Amino acid sequence: MQQRLERLSDHHLEAWTPAIDVYETEASFVVTAEVPGLSREQVDLAFEHTRLTIRGHRSDRGAAADIVGFHQVERGYGSFARTFEFANSIDVEHVTADLADGVLTITLPKVQALPARKIHVQ
Repeated sequence: MQQRLERLSDHHLEAWTPAIDVYETEASFVVTAEVPGLSREQVDLAFEHTRLTIRGHRSDRGAAADIVGFHQVERGYGSFARTFEFANSIDVEHVTADLADGVLTITLPKVQALPARKIHVQ
């Protein structure tokens, strides 16, 4: 705890990484991230090829003018970035993201395999 307090007094931001679950359903991949205290504007999502990157930033509360000192520090602050790669192709046009009650939920629909097509030989 003393080291954490010293880091704050030196105005260093402590890195943090949100807890994240990734699971798969028949139709999609779902990523849930615990991001309490973050607004929609503080979260950035990018999808490139088969990779999803989640970035965010939680501001340092120690910057408030009325805080004289901390007695205990357990929450991390600063920027984070996490990248996940998926084996299946993703239907990028239908990816959705929702932030509710401090949990970010990203649904990445899989590209549905085209049905077999019979080709008539002439």
